[in-house]
Amino acid sequence: MSGELTSPSRNVPLFSWPTRVYWEDTDAGGVVYHAQYVAFLERARTEWLRANGHHQEQLRNEHDLVFVVRAMTLDFLRPARLDDLLQVQLGLRQCKRASVIFVQRLLRGEELLLEAEVKVACLAASSFKPKALPEPLYEEFKSFESP
Repeated sequence: MSGELTSPSRNVPLFSWPTRVYWEDTDAGGVVYHAQYVAFLERARTEWLRANGHHQEQLRNEHDLVFVVRAMTLDFLRPARLDDLLQVQLGLRQCKRASVIFVQRLLRGEELLLEAEVKVACLAASSFKPKALPEPLYEEFKSFESP
């Protein structure tokens, strides 16, 4: 996974979302609790959707579509700590009809703290069965792909 989001030769479209580490994110030692990283990654994916004009509630109401995490690989490289200002980056690696694979990284300044690959399944909100992305959304997501 290393280096895939910052390689200038790949021309990867990046999205970056800032977040601050609060007391509630940490353990007794002031280090971010491992499960909290998942929340940071989730928020960045939600904000990426929003930045591209797609609100999850709107997708659910108008297209009967929700996104759920199907698989996730996390590589914890260095700890984040209380009051750190972090950047959560993401790129879209692959879009299929009913799934999307994101590559994400968490940085403190230039220091890489975490790398992740997140496979998100597209489901019908009414049945929680796999559902193809609406064609315009699929085409848009495909345009963001960067292997």
